[in-house]
Amino acid sequence: MFIILRDDNAPFRSRAPRSALPLGAPAMSSGALESAISGAVPPAPSLETADLSARDMRDVSRDPAIAAVARAMPTRLIEPEPLDDVRTEDAEPAWGIAATGADASPFTGAGVRVAVLDTGIDSDHPAFEGVTLTTRDFAGSGIEDANGHGTHCAGTVFGRDVEGTRIGVARGVTDALIGKVLADDGRGSSDMLFQAMKWASDRQAQVISMSLGFDFPGLVEQLQEQGWPPLLAGSAALEGYRMNLRMFDALMDMLRAQAAFSGGTVVCAASGNESRRTVDPQFEVSASVPAAALGVVSVGALGQGEAGFGIAPFSNTNPTLSAPGVNVISAATGGGLRALNGTSMACPHAAGIAALWWEAQRASGSPATAEAVRARLLATCTAAGIDPATDALDRGQGLVQAPAPAVG
Repeated sequence: MFIILRDDNAPFRSRAPRSALPLGAPAMSSGALESAISGAVPPAPSLETADLSARDMRDVSRDPAIAAVARAMPTRLIEPEPLDDVRTEDAEPAWGIAATGADASPFTGAGVRVAVLDTGIDSDHPAFEGVTLTTRDFAGSGIEDANGHGTHCAGTVFGRDVEGTRIGVARGVTDALIGKVLADDGRGSSDMLFQAMKWASDRQAQVISMSLGFDFPGLVEQLQEQGWPPLLAGSAALEGYRMNLRMFDALMDMLRAQAAFSGGTVVCAASGNESRRTVDPQFEVSASVPAAALGVVSVGALGQGEAGFGIAPFSNTNPTLSAPGVNVISAATGGGLRALNGTSMACPHAAGIAALWWEAQRASGSPATAEAVRARLLATCTAAGIDPATDALDRGQGLVQAPAPAVG
């Protein structure tokens, strides 16, 4: 099966004045926007799936209205990494909240709409009391979370206090979109992810958090099961991986074009847990897809150490920035709390901080756009408190920080 991304925005890009298009441009009133594009509002990107032959692929690829075509490939959650010295009873529940400055920030994410694309959510968990959850099941296994990964991530982004313990970065969020793009076994498909991103964007999510990756070995296995010889399956899977990355880049580009009209979306993704520094310091892997796609805020994981915050041994290198990802306490399915480790846990910290910056931008009177929020997110990262021995390539811009009381 192939995914087809249609660029219905192209005519509007060509008609709109150049000054109306950049993400950083000043916000315009609806009347000004209508004037800028002759009274029209650009349509959202459209996605469809189809079984295509090689000839069909060539024909579709030549269509100027088609932005990208990709073979649907497996996706999987970025599995939390167990560490021998991690025990729930020893973890400091709010260390990530304090490390990012969210505990001292006057902002809570109020009025910001966030989306978590993961394994669903335990909607009955007390951490989500008072939050309007708009849900959609893209995986076909029911929106409830039998895995626990999505519930934990959502709890870190916007969860309320549980049993007197603060777990959520942006506790003022009352409007959340939950897209289940991974089944209860933690597996899904890239077409589910692309459809969910479009769904969240169509509903004007200002922040999207996703802690998942494209499953290259899974695609190789899938092709072999379809009768492809091993060598050809590997080559075809590599081509499919590249096609999906290009489609992700194209979709991000189209969402950025929409930002001139809707404000846009900050997309945060976990960088991945494939590195193995404890085995050999050289065993580092760069941020994986979709975190490596253009315009995505990729998030590495930091843990606490004697010399300061250090990069987690599993965290992939070259992230955009870093966030707490070791000994992270958040919501557990069925109630209560649990501690997990991984860039999956770091990503929702960054997404929650992005929600705080959306609120801060509005409060400051500055244009509240995805570009402005992303710029704030990156510019305020800090290396203070990070172990000086930590390589800058491993931590990115540094530890993500919440807006302080005085925002200029």
